[in-house]
Amino acid sequence: MATVRALKIYEPERSSPQGDVDASIILLDFEGEKFVQIDTYGSKDRKFVGKRSQSLRLSKEAFEQLVKLGTAHFAQGQ
Repeated sequence: MATVRALKIYEPERSSPQGDVDASIILLDFEGEKFVQIDTYGSKDRKFVGKRSQSLRLSKEAFEQLVKLGTAHFAQGQ
């Protein structure tokens, strides 16, 4: 697992459709610092269905940055 404290915007070299997966969000308070953790559980075709696949833990600063960037991105063209 990784803790993300800042995000950088990159332009993708290429983009392709991705399949849907289940995910959960966990709100953590660890040693006085709050985090938002997103866990994904992989595709329905994987060997161990329902087993956590990836985790990403965001600090307060990274989460606020994600919300700001996401809000601006989804507002484009409306």
